[in-house]
Amino acid sequence: MSFHGIELKVFICCILGVQLIKMMIKGLIAVRSGSERVKQKNIRSFGGSNILTIKIQQLLQIPKLDSVIVNSNDDEMLSLAKSLGCETIKRNDYFASSKVCMSDVYENMAISATADILLYANATNPLIRTETINAAIEAYFEGLEKYDSLNTATIRKEFLFQNNKPINYDLKNQPRSQDLPEIYALNFAVNIISRSDMIKYKNIVGHYPQLFKVSNDEAIDIDSPFDFAYAEFLYKKKQLEVKDSQVV
Repeated sequence: MSFHGIELKVFICCILGVQLIKMMIKGLIAVRSGSERVKQKNIRSFGGSNILTIKIQQLLQIPKLDSVIVNSNDDEMLSLAKSLGCETIKRNDYFASSKVCMSDVYENMAISATADILLYANATNPLIRTETINAAIEAYFEGLEKYDSLNTATIRKEFLFQNNKPINYDLKNQPRSQDLPEIYALNFAVNIISRSDMIKYKNIVGHYPQLFKVSNDEAIDIDSPFDFAYAEFLYKKKQLEVKDSQVV
């Protein structure tokens, strides 16, 4: 009998604080060669490092992760990941192409991994805070009775149109922007789901997701040269703020 993709006896042990059964939770970072909009974005210079290294080093600091997996078709990225202490999985080029459906990619990555629970974190979200990831893990386990995944999201309060018509407000009774309905947008910075559900759903979002709100700056996803430059600017700014706070 399973409970949201996890054996019921494991869930009970987790709730009761019993250490009879240890669930294995691993970080999963997926990167590939052939980025079309930002060339070599995962390993090009970023804030004195690169976003793949930054993400690996961040996840390695998370105490509740048993290990970190890097899944890639790129030998250079896999070599970098291995040198930093990660498990590595070589992905077939087909599952790293722009032609394959992402559902098939998710299924393939989950099948290739060995873990009970996977924390899927994109390298392209370099501003997510370590404390946010720790809080997300806590929230995931606390919400297992109700939810089958945790996915970070941000609230969008914008005047949205589709097919030349508004989809979240009435043109004849236009609200103030702060009164627009709260629409959550997934940013995929942190996604936690059992491996079995990831295979079953072929997705990192479950059928009953817990939407975990994060700040707009943490949600920034690098998908264009502008995103890359802006994220690097904010990353460097935050690094300077940390250094200044350490000066006595």
